[in-house]
Amino acid sequence: MSPRALLNAAVAAALALGAAAHAESEWTCPSGFAGQTLSVYNWTTYIADDTVTNFEAACGVRVIYDTYPGEDDMLARMRQGNPGYDIAVPSDRVVAIMIEEGLLVPVDLDLIPNWGNLDPTFLDLDFDPGNRYSVPYQWGTLGIGYHVGRVGFEVTSWMDMFTYDGPVSWIEDIRAMMGSAAVAMGIDPNTGDPEEIDAIQRFMIDHGSNVVYINQDDGQELLLRGEVDIVVEYSGDIFQIMDECECDDFAFVIPAEGANFWVDNLVIPVGASNVPLAHVFLDYLLDPVVAADIANYTAYGSPNQAAVDAGLIDEELLTNPGIYPDAETEERLFRVLQDSTLEQRYNDAWDELKIFVGR
Repeated sequence: MSPRALLNAAVAAALALGAAAHAESEWTCPSGFAGQTLSVYNWTTYIADDTVTNFEAACGVRVIYDTYPGEDDMLARMRQGNPGYDIAVPSDRVVAIMIEEGLLVPVDLDLIPNWGNLDPTFLDLDFDPGNRYSVPYQWGTLGIGYHVGRVGFEVTSWMDMFTYDGPVSWIEDIRAMMGSAAVAMGIDPNTGDPEEIDAIQRFMIDHGSNVVYINQDDGQELLLRGEVDIVVEYSGDIFQIMDECECDDFAFVIPAEGANFWVDNLVIPVGASNVPLAHVFLDYLLDPVVAADIANYTAYGSPNQAAVDAGLIDEELLTNPGIYPDAETEERLFRVLQDSTLEQRYNDAWDELKIFVGR
């Protein structure tokens, strides 16, 4: 068996183990919440299969759990007025936007006893100094997933994807996708230079003839169904289909030029219907066993250091550089920095290039 096949088999085995057998959590729900309702708004495929049901049982509550295809959809909905969601899960960049636009309720850390379980690396970051509004949830990278047999060679770079002679899907994540093109060109992925943004747009149009879809965070399904050979996708989504197919057909790579590193966060939107129960849910998600179950199930990185220290993260996942990058790879990662003065310029460039690229 090839090294890639061995790695994929190990990841699949770890995911299967995470889905089948969770350790028992000792988390206890505070009293007084029985009979109440919590509304959660999250990405798809982004929580363990029993996380919500275990919380409902522990607290005697009902959870309404809705999903969105992309955080721009979530943001647009919140801008129109929160219909009552108590928890949402935006990326670091979108947390900054929501803070700036007054869309978030401050988080009371005194109501989250498990706060100390978090790795300080993920706290007090530039998008939310002091974590006044956000709680780290999961982290990962945006990279390349591909079908090994159909591509026929080992993909190692963004240029391999941009110049591939076959069907490709980009992701509808404007800043991360354009940032990926930028690093392929040797340009700062957070550039504010209008000429450089125009150059990135032109590069993507010139190298977008192989794009048959611009996906809404479902690129892994396009890959699994054989509609494309290569996708730009979030790391865990590709590792999940490795488990689903029980095969060694797929691979995920963090490109040599660099890739987007992101931290997704739990927040309480303005207009939340049950802020006290939202804080209870935040504390529950920071329990080491609960956090490990989620990370093992989704194959994304966990910011919960207590879960790592307790050996609750599956070793096959923790030692996989595609999920937990090594120090050398980390040096090539970039975060998208929110700048409201640039948001419209990037959005306009993206909308224009989509006239020429994808369906």
